[in-house]
Amino acid sequence: MTRLPDRVFITEVGLRDGLQIEKRILSTHEKLALARALIDAGHTSLEVTSFVSPTRVPQLADAAELLAALGRTPGMELKALIPNIRGAERAIAAEADVLVFVLSATDTHGAHNLNRSTDESLAELHEIVRTAYAAGVRVDISLSVAFGCPFEGNVPVEKVIGLADRIQQLGISRVSFCDTTGMATPRQVQTLAEALKHKLPEIDPAFHFHNTRGLGLVGVMVALQQGIRRFESSVGGMGGCPFAPQAAGNVCTEDMVHMLHEMDIETGLSLTRLIEAARLAEKLVERTLDGQVMKAGPRLHLHSQDGCK
Repeated sequence: MTRLPDRVFITEVGLRDGLQIEKRILSTHEKLALARALIDAGHTSLEVTSFVSPTRVPQLADAAELLAALGRTPGMELKALIPNIRGAERAIAAEADVLVFVLSATDTHGAHNLNRSTDESLAELHEIVRTAYAAGVRVDISLSVAFGCPFEGNVPVEKVIGLADRIQQLGISRVSFCDTTGMATPRQVQTLAEALKHKLPEIDPAFHFHNTRGLGLVGVMVALQQGIRRFESSVGGMGGCPFAPQAAGNVCTEDMVHMLHEMDIETGLSLTRLIEAARLAEKLVERTLDGQVMKAGPRLHLHSQDGCK
């Protein structure tokens, strides 16, 4: 069997990617309670919000207020998604620790999600990098539809590698390769991970899967076998892109952590407290979430024989 990593690092994206498509808009106080529950579970990297137009994503209109309420904590990384230079300036002013610039791998998705082509976004990224670095703030990249576009179909791995190379030339090493609508197959995951390892070894990749077609944890497993050590996931399995059809269903954080712990892979997270956070999230959004471990409990969660026949 392929040797798996001894430790993986998880960025929780439920507060941003999860809440951005929920019908119920949470108050800043409710988001703060969920954030603290996730921090209590051991998370040290949270993508907490995005600085996008509040008319397009009203669920995250309180981005600055939430960051101010959380404050800066040593050892804690609070990330904010940004689509453009205006978003970058707002996020820097709100004292986000990391800016996550969202970039579409296809022009059609970029037009729907960002109102611009891939090249137009890359051109603006130059200015964002200068502005962020002058403020001492790191820039990461979230590369959308890296495994397939709901409008254009398959995205060739050569195109994804080419975009990652252009990103690297700007001095950015952390890139999240996102399966925005759950189109990734095990073979695609293996091919991209191998290409990154051999062609762009300086890139520090994270893989971000959606479980739209039931292959989210399969993607995680294949990525692990290729040595990928950073992943993004969402509490309770919430989330999805509001500007792409049928995008619902991030990989569920507590389900992934349960799988990893059963393979003796360390995460630094408490599964018990993650389940508590998922139940809180379910209560706050007022609907049943997709996570399985929050319903069934861990594998060795035993039951009383009373009432069994």
